[in-house]
Amino acid sequence: MFMRTERLFLRPLFPEDWREIYRGIADFGVVSMLARAPWPYRPADAVAFARKPVPNGALKFAITLPELSGAPLIGMIGIEPMDDSGHELGYWIGHKWQRRGYATEAAKGVLEISDTLGIERVEAGHYLENAASGKVLRAAGFVETGEVRPTSCLARGGELVLARRYERLNPACVERVTDQAA
Repeated sequence: MFMRTERLFLRPLFPEDWREIYRGIADFGVVSMLARAPWPYRPADAVAFARKPVPNGALKFAITLPELSGAPLIGMIGIEPMDDSGHELGYWIGHKWQRRGYATEAAKGVLEISDTLGIERVEAGHYLENAASGKVLRAAGFVETGEVRPTSCLARGGELVLARRYERLNPACVERVTDQAA
């Protein structure tokens, strides 16, 4: 599956993307804001990630800049089913590309796909120290749930870090529930 937004091209991940993944994420400032990426992040981690099959029901995209030579991979974004109910959005943008609105644009694009697929509810979270991610989530249509929970960070040795939680409901599902209640 592919998605073109105003400035980005979201595409499947290919095994040969491992070098660009490594260049973008082998930065403690990026990895320390993610729950499941190790530190130090090694080339073998990037190779394994790029080769890992996408789980059933999940969406996983390379975020690329098609207008630049070689359409560089600047980050990753995906939505995965959670153990309980709903799905969870996760993403990262390489340090060089942050603060340009790319994360918000990619999130809106992948949420458009999830809406089309009928995914009713998507959750997300960010460590409290990462206020920029909260701005991205709110701009993409997420609302705070009021929950702050300890969340493990593999890059910090499994340390529990407080994370603010958000959710976004598929507008078509909200309309359907509203119509049924009327």
